[in-house]
Amino acid sequence: MRIATWNINSVRARLDRVTAYLTEHNIDVLALQETKVKDGAFPAAPFEQLNYEIAYHGFNQWNGVALISRVGLTQVHRSFPGQPAFGKPGETPQVEARAIGANCGGVHVWSLYVPHGRALGDPHMAYKLEFLQQLAHDAAHWLTADPTLRLALVGDFNVAPLDTDVWDPALFEGQTHTSAPERAAFAAFEASGMREVTREHIPAPGAYTYWDYQQLRFPKDEGMRIDFAYCSPALANQVRAVHIRRLERKGKGASDHVPVELDIAD
Repeated sequence: MRIATWNINSVRARLDRVTAYLTEHNIDVLALQETKVKDGAFPAAPFEQLNYEIAYHGFNQWNGVALISRVGLTQVHRSFPGQPAFGKPGETPQVEARAIGANCGGVHVWSLYVPHGRALGDPHMAYKLEFLQQLAHDAAHWLTADPTLRLALVGDFNVAPLDTDVWDPALFEGQTHTSAPERAAFAAFEASGMREVTREHIPAPGAYTYWDYQQLRFPKDEGMRIDFAYCSPALANQVRAVHIRRLERKGKGASDHVPVELDIAD
């Protein structure tokens, strides 16, 4: 089985790229983030024509997640049990469309779009940390209930866990993505036994998954590694290879992220 994750930065704007990618790379399950479309407008037909099932979760032009599978799609959950809500001052907090999970061919896959954080000290940063902490808590609960569970938490974590995951660590001092609290929240998944498998298979520095659109970041290879896959022990032991599809950042209409793939043994 091949499972991929991709922050697509608008599924409607990049629909042709996504459908071409599915066939070119023989993808069984694709987790999308930042689909930027409400449920009633999700472009399901092109995926169904390729014999994929789709589950999606979106409220408006912001956020949004989806799972696209040709190996089954059951037990769909839109948001995880402890997922926190967020709202601007004076607004009713809302559980945003940032997580969707399903059983895809015997693997419980979650597509995750972790909050950005905006700035250290911003309420959105507290929200980001709570999101990660609650997700880690739920993952620990799932593994305690079933140690044989094949679980994959994949997506845009909006954290660069190591200094080598950004092109210039000094530039990120005092900024989001590299702060000590964010890195601690990211590492906390390991306490429950989860393993971040992309690093296990591609440990080299500079294996970026995101390049900003501004200031020619991609041509200068000034990127960040912020898209990851935490797997349960039962699943991590079956991962045979990881691919970061850097070429998907090239060309007209590319997302600012690229797909990350896991090859899973039968």
